[in-house]
Amino acid sequence: MKIWLQAARLRTLPAALAPVFVGTAAAYAAVEEIRWGTFLAALFGSIFIQIGTNLANDYSDARRGADTVDRLGPVRVTAAGLVTPRRVLIATWSAFAIAVGFGLYLAFAVGPELIAVGVASIGAGLLYTGGPRPYGYEGLGELFVFIFFGIVAVNGAYYVQLEAFDAVPLLLAVAVGLLSAAILVVNNIRDIETDARVNKRTLAVRIGRERTRRLFAALLVAAFACLAVLPLLTDAPAAALLGLLAAPLGVAPLRAVRERTDGPALNGALAATGAFLAAWSLLVSLGLLLG
Repeated sequence: MKIWLQAARLRTLPAALAPVFVGTAAAYAAVEEIRWGTFLAALFGSIFIQIGTNLANDYSDARRGADTVDRLGPVRVTAAGLVTPRRVLIATWSAFAIAVGFGLYLAFAVGPELIAVGVASIGAGLLYTGGPRPYGYEGLGELFVFIFFGIVAVNGAYYVQLEAFDAVPLLLAVAVGLLSAAILVVNNIRDIETDARVNKRTLAVRIGRERTRRLFAALLVAAFACLAVLPLLTDAPAAALLGLLAAPLGVAPLRAVRERTDGPALNGALAATGAFLAAWSLLVSLGLLLG
């Protein structure tokens, strides 16, 4: 179980939880009601898509030789021989199958258009490091994270509540997408040298360490800027600005990314960025619920 939990990369789960909480809270702020069935289906569907994506990444990177013994990140179970590739592949499809089950519930409860969203999300998870032209190897990982963990997930969580779209979840989706992309930026800064050696041309490899460090800072600042203008540009309650209280939690990962290159420090920054996203999302959600 410990090995499987390691393979699932629980530290990345805030990226799956945050958009569902924020999108649902935005819907509650509009009608003061929550459809609990669709909320839970969206939540667990998102979790298992994230787990499936992590397992697929573990499998595909090992098959491509990207996870070498000198990588600075946590041990990958396939490359380390802790689990056979076949078992990891079975676990990958099992996680996606569970996500499909929750997606089918949403399709029946809300509408068949959600099937297309689910298929696109699973496809994006598989093709990140899998398939003939994995987009994660072409420097597009952050863009896809922004789209699927921000724009798609937040607006999707809002849609399964109200079956409509609005400016509030759209602006919040941009902020969540930026912070989710920041998690991947830390991961790619940490692995920049080992990725370059195996021709895994992530965005960090393409633009270099210093520019990627500046990008990380810009993502954090832009996310807070989106939140700061939210009550000015939309009818969101001012209480959503509670999310600004999470700002101090961004200082430690920002300092580590700017100053450190060693694995332990950047692994800590990765976890801290995930915790920062979680705290930001919970505070914003709380503000929307109270406002």
